[in-house]
Amino acid sequence: MLFSPHRASFRQLLLVAFLSVAGLLAGVALRGLFTLERLLQQSRASADQAVELSAAAQQLAERGVAMERAARQYMVLDDPLLRQRYDEARSEAERLLNDRLVPQLAASAAAPWRDHSNAIVSQLNGPRATRPQREANVASMFRDLDGATAAIAAEVRDLGVQRNQRLQAELEEARVGLGHQVAGAIVFAALAALIFGLWLSRPMKRLERAVVALGESRFEQPVRIGGPADLRTLGQRLEWLRLRLKELDEDKARFLRHISHELKTPLAALREGVALLEDGVAGRLSEDQREVARILGHNTRTLQTQIEDLLRFNAAAFEARRLVRRPLELAALCRLCVEAQRLQWQARQLRVQVHGGPLEVQADAEKLGAAIANLLSNAIRFSPAGASIGLTVSQVPGWAHIDVADAGPGVAEADRKRVFEPFYRGERQPENLPEGAVRGTGIGLSIVHEYVQAHGGRVELLPQAQGTGARFRIELPLTE
Repeated sequence: MLFSPHRASFRQLLLVAFLSVAGLLAGVALRGLFTLERLLQQSRASADQAVELSAAAQQLAERGVAMERAARQYMVLDDPLLRQRYDEARSEAERLLNDRLVPQLAASAAAPWRDHSNAIVSQLNGPRATRPQREANVASMFRDLDGATAAIAAEVRDLGVQRNQRLQAELEEARVGLGHQVAGAIVFAALAALIFGLWLSRPMKRLERAVVALGESRFEQPVRIGGPADLRTLGQRLEWLRLRLKELDEDKARFLRHISHELKTPLAALREGVALLEDGVAGRLSEDQREVARILGHNTRTLQTQIEDLLRFNAAAFEARRLVRRPLELAALCRLCVEAQRLQWQARQLRVQVHGGPLEVQADAEKLGAAIANLLSNAIRFSPAGASIGLTVSQVPGWAHIDVADAGPGVAEADRKRVFEPFYRGERQPENLPEGAVRGTGIGLSIVHEYVQAHGGRVELLPQAQGTGARFRIELPLTE
């Protein structure tokens, strides 16, 4: 069965990619190894031949010396044994020349040596009467024979030099060719790795985006993952999970709507009934009965506020995962929040100022604005009349800061670690609440924490100096 990329798994494709790149580089390496081995063998053969030719040329020179000694002695003594030595030395020299030198040298290299050798033989075979003259001729001819031997030795050296040059040229050519092959293999391997990487990373990025979308409760976009078989299977399972989470999300929304209606309706009726009792519609109440009705009315309002805060906190935690990020200028958003609560802070004769900016982040304007508004609302509630409230926008490497500082009593040391817990109310509460007003339920800072954390940031209560109010800081990540 042929290998199909669409049926293979991610690990199989990754293995194929690595093996392909490794095989290509290994092939180039083996080719280079074989080329170097071939050149090494040629170098050894060339060195052996050079040594053999040099030895043959040396032996040829030695045979020439033996020939000259025997010839001169023969010319003087006319001894047949000396002539025999000459002939033996000449035969050995010719054998060296024919068997070991001529096959490696040019054909014309041995011709002068043979001509001089034949001329010497003719002088040795001349009549006795011309011996003195022939002795002088033989001496001159041996000098010529030595010159021919030296020429053969020089040609042997030249041949060695030429072979070395050819070997060096082949080695350089092989080096250049191997370098081109290695460079080509590296480029091809890099391109192949890039192509495989892009092809395999694309579905991984889609998977990452799908998981992030599910984590942020964005269930509208279907999950479609291509690529290897196992990634497609994982994409199908994520799609099933998306549909399931969407269904649960809708069920939760319906539950919140239903429970809100089911709880608010009887509580509203209970409040109306208690109000009628307090107004004496069912008859005049005694002081004790009126006190009981007042307690019932207060607890009924408290219960309704707590239920509404509970539903509001659940809705905020639910909505915090549904972010619509857009470029947002923080100082402008702070000014909008200040303007929206103008009546509240003017009624208490407070001064609210926004410092810093401009500074842009990617954020959900509605939810981040709600977080800033909650911190500002707390600052207004806790600050004494005529005080100042400051909102400061600043930047540190990688983070944007929004500081909200009031002039209130601050947060008690025992409450600092639990101030962001849902429904936790610290020991310090606003003074001079209106008659019948319900104190805070500790839900506002929890909503701030949910919204800021959904943006990938954090909110913290900064240390306060003696005599200063509370100072909260929102930290948001800056995108490159």
